[in-house]
Amino acid sequence: MEGTRQRPGEGSERELLQGHLDYLRQTLILKLEGLDREAAGRRLVPSQTTLLGIMKHSTDVEEWWFRVTMNGEHIPLTYYTPEDEDADWRIEPHDTVESVVTAYRAACTRADEAIAAYSLDDITRGRGYERTLRWVYLHMIEELARHCGHADILRELVDGSVGE
Repeated sequence: MEGTRQRPGEGSERELLQGHLDYLRQTLILKLEGLDREAAGRRLVPSQTTLLGIMKHSTDVEEWWFRVTMNGEHIPLTYYTPEDEDADWRIEPHDTVESVVTAYRAACTRADEAIAAYSLDDITRGRGYERTLRWVYLHMIEELARHCGHADILRELVDGSVGE
């Protein structure tokens, strides 16, 4: 996930999917850059959606789709629990921008490691879904692109910053 933040223009199908996913991951992280906890956790819309909340939710989405659904792992998600379905959106007193970004980066690394040996045509192993890794990649790209759009708007409302 580290490195130059560019959308890939060429490569194998897998390289293109991974490259676009990594680009969106880095874009989401950039939306929090330079913000303190108060600004990143500020509610600017009626829902619980905040910049920190988007990052927390995205952490769990990485774990859910790549580790639980694709790899069949039985792990607790970082934030969400069945008893508290809003936990991944809520900002807790101990949450900081640094802790939430660190957790997200770690979840992305573990997600990449979980799927490294699979081909794009391999089928999910967990939770009753029958999807290919290709489908999971596309879903994750769609999910993160949508949340990056949300983050664009929230960041502009927080401090006027615009751009990718």
